Amino acid sequence: MDIEQALEIVSQTHPGVVRSHNEDSVVYDESCGLVVLADGMGGHNAGEIASSITVSLITTEIKNSLENMRPEDRGESGEDVGVMLLREKLQKANTTIYNASLSQPQCAGMGTTVVAGLFYDNRLAVAHVGDSRMYRLRGEIFEPITRDHSLLQEQIDRGMLSQKNARLSRNKNLITRAVGVDPAVDAEIQVHAVQVGDIYLLCSDGLNDMVEDDEIGAALQMLRANLQLLARQLIEMANDNGGRDNVSVILIKINGEFAVPRGWLAKMLSWFKR
Repeated sequence: MDIEQALEIVSQTHPGVVRSHNEDSVVYDESCGLVVLADGMGGHNAGEIASSITVSLITTEIKNSLENMRPEDRGESGEDVGVMLLREKLQKANTTIYNASLSQPQCAGMGTTVVAGLFYDNRLAVAHVGDSRMYRLRGEIFEPITRDHSLLQEQIDRGMLSQKNARLSRNKNLITRAVGVDPAVDAEIQVHAVQVGDIYLLCSDGLNDMVEDDEIGAALQMLRANLQLLARQLIEMANDNGGRDNVSVILIKINGEFAVPRGWLAKMLSWFKR
């Protein structure tokens, strides 16, 4: 199945109840199986600039690269194509934002979190920096597939805080990695096999800070047949619980397989398409 037919994608973003402007940015492109969400930070709307640069640069660069590549291609070091592209383009976004923050006083100190997914060949490459998340609903199991780069998560990992007490911590928004704050960025990248029926959720922390994971999972279970309604419901849940931050979501449902044809005939046809 063509990837545009295999993937159903919707997104929604909202400034929340408290804030006057929205520093989140979301972009998706079904034609190349790409989804990107970024949550910016910085004064004088610089966070909005950082998140916008990140999502637009990653989308444009990956789309252009895929015109000359195939899902089965490998990088020079043998890296999976999805891993290679996400790492390269995130570093390019990081450099662009970092240089802008140095050269433009109004952008000093700006940065952004990011979570991005590239679907190809019945796989998903996921890259994230900071505390924007990706979750997966597979059957009855709802779980995060990214792990926050935050002081709070480090305290949980060390046994200093329980998950329950972490909800009450004042350190919720202290992230340990971000795009654009240092000359290089350390993105965490994983590859997952996808299954028909999976639903993936990308969100800024404006959702999961306001709504418990089990409530988010219950909403996905209940409204999985209508992604547009589900996206609106998730935004409303965050705002009904206080809406203290911008809140953004991208939802992806896997409606069919999108494996790359293999064998000598498929390879021959791929050469004629170049």
